[in-house]
Parts: sequence; structure tokens; C-alpha cells
Amino acid sequence: MDGHSRRVQFLKVLLPLVAILILSSVFLLSRSIDTSVNVPFAQNDIDERLADQVVTQPNYRGTTRKGEEVQIQAIRATQGTGASTPTAAEFRGRLGLSNGGVITLDSNSGVLRPDKNSATFVGDVVITSTDGTVVTTELLNTALNEIRGDAPGQVNGTGIIGNFTAGGMTFGTEKKDGPVHIIFTDGVKLIYEPEKAER
Repeated sequence: MDGHSRRVQFLKVLLPLVAILILSSVFLLSRSIDTSVNVPFAQNDIDERLADQVVTQPNYRGTTRKGEEVQIQAIRATQGTGASTPTAAEFRGRLGLSNGGVITLDSNSGVLRPDKNSATFVGDVVITSTDGTVVTTELLNTALNEIRGDAPGQVNGTGIIGNFTAGGMTFGTEKKDGPVHIIFTDGVKLIYEPEKAER
């Protein structure tokens, strides 16, 4: 038997032994691995989420027929049942206008209804536009399929010409493809500040 044949015979014995050693080490190592998983929620939190169908950080994105962006998000939302309305905590919205402007909406809670093309912001609602107007109110209804909304209760705000209050407010386009206007109604009171207007 020449040297080459001896090496082949040796490898035929050695390689299966190496394979057996590798397999056995895999099984031995797997026994030492901790397979327990720590879930970052208490059991009662899990039960509550399952019972109320809670969703964390929901995010809705849409586009109007004019190409304007509508984004609504929250920290957490519950789907609700037949007797209760679906609600979301820390409700936030962003409306990207076709002219490059932005209207941001913030509130304590809200309701998102894509089936009705609507979103409602509730509690300490803050409406901010890129032209420097900031409006606060307690309730704001908005559309999802176009840039449109209304605040049926009292609004307080500040803008480039001063501070104002009104019994209600609407925003949207007056013409089909016109620019977005914010309109204050029902007893508007304005404290004119010339310094602001000059800036």
C-alpha cells in the first residue's frame, strides 16, 4: 500500500470522528443556553392589551387627490368595542400643503376613522401653521381625504398681527384647487399689535 492510499484510509477514519465531535459539542452547548425569554410587559399589561385590542404607536399616512400629505399618529390606541368608541392617546397630526406649508395638530387624545375619512382631536388641541399662527381649542374635527377641518368651540390664538379669540374656526380651500385659508367665526376679537405686524 503506497503513501497515498494510507492517507486516504486515515482520513476515512478521522473525518467521521471529527463530525461526531462537532455534533456532540453543538448538543452540549445548547444545554447551557438560557432559553427563557423576558417579556418587557407585566402579565396584567398583556391581558389588558389583548382585552382592549391596544395598538402602540399607530401611524396613519395618506395623500389627498391634490397630492397633499396627511399623517396622523399616537402613542397608543384602543380599537374599542360595539359600545365604546376607538380612542388614541397623545394624538398628533401633520398636514403637508401643496404650497410647501405645514399645519401641525397636537392633542391629549383623539379618534381616527378612516372608514369615514375623519379624525377628531380632543383636549388641549394646539394648531400651528408655518405662517406663525398658533391656535388652541378643545375639539377639532379634520378630514383625511382633503385639507379641511373645523373647531366648533372657542378658539384662542396668536398670529403675525396680534392675539385673538373667536367662537369657532374652520380651515380649508374656498375654491376646488385654491389655497388653504383659516377662517375665524362667531364674535372674533383681535388685539392688534403693530410691532408684530411690522415684523
